[in-house]
Amino acid sequence: MIYTINIKLPNPLEQIHWECVIEVDGDASLEDLHLMIQEAVEFDNDHMYEFYIAKTLQAFERNSFQCDEQRIVDTSIEYFIQTAKDKKMFYLFDYGDSWLFQISKTRKKPFAPVENIEYPNIVSKSDFLPEQYPDWDEDDFDDDKPIIHIL
Repeated sequence: MIYTINIKLPNPLEQIHWECVIEVDGDASLEDLHLMIQEAVEFDNDHMYEFYIAKTLQAFERNSFQCDEQRIVDTSIEYFIQTAKDKKMFYLFDYGDSWLFQISKTRKKPFAPVENIEYPNIVSKSDFLPEQYPDWDEDDFDDDKPIIHIL
């Protein structure tokens, strides 16, 4: 079955929020969903990540699916959605910068794949793209200078 999911990256410091609606095959894995999100936001896919289910964003009690565990490959998107009943779904990318996306199933009922449509299918996406490394300027970096100065 095909599920329609909404992925949001709220930015509390700015008025602009990134959002994307994607139709995905429920049999795809959480690892596949990670790659879909990375492609949608045009990130470099160069950090660890996890998906988790919790009542709130900062809940201590959460059902976590981490990238270095086999279950990230074994868990389907359909199972993840069904497990999250009455809870919220999150995708955390890069534990240092903490890119935290909220995932939700839209009200659209799951449906059979439509002929001639390739899934995942991006239905809509914000024009604004988050910048993964906004303060990084390669010209400012000098390989000959030490990063840490020891006195």
